[in-house]
Amino acid sequence: MITLICYDKCTTCKKAEKWLKDNHIAYNKRPIKEQNPAKEEIKHWKEISGQPIKKFFNTSGQLYRELNLKEKLKDMSEEEMYDLLATDGMLVKRPMLVSEDIVLVGFKETEWEEKIRQ
Repeated sequence: MITLICYDKCTTCKKAEKWLKDNHIAYNKRPIKEQNPAKEEIKHWKEISGQPIKKFFNTSGQLYRELNLKEKLKDMSEEEMYDLLATDGMLVKRPMLVSEDIVLVGFKETEWEEKIRQ
């Protein structure tokens, strides 16, 4: 089963959810603010996605800017980044599509089409 990890006020998340509905793809919805991913989940998703850990940060988010993470991440270890991501769902990039063997970070329609419709 596919899980859509999202934030209801995010317009990109709304587009992603609409795309899933329009394509008749069943999914569970997980609100990222209320159900923040745990450190071990993020590690697992990073492995499956093949993406660097920095891709999991919501770089356009208010909290990211308030914490000046653009500068701070340069000096952080991966473990510190995992710890930080696990503190607040608003730091995590969204939407995220998670299944047993697929993790897509952010919504790029062509990528989702390619990966989900295999």
